[in-house]
Amino acid sequence: MTKLEQIEKSVAALSPEELKAFAAWFEALKADMWDRQIETDVKAGRLDKFAEAALADHRAGRTRPL
Repeated sequence: MTKLEQIEKSVAALSPEELKAFAAWFEALKADMWDRQIETDVKAGRLDKFAEAALADHRAGRTRPL
């Protein structure tokens, strides 16, 4: 049995309360991983072209207030 299969089996066996706690923990983990990836991408300049495009649109009057 693979590690993933073991995890799937363990998660399937959780009680409703345990599953709720696990789901909350897993969502927090995914959010933290997303935040770290965005920070890495910003530092590496991977988002610069998107920021420049947005600023160019704003300067050209192609935006509106939220």
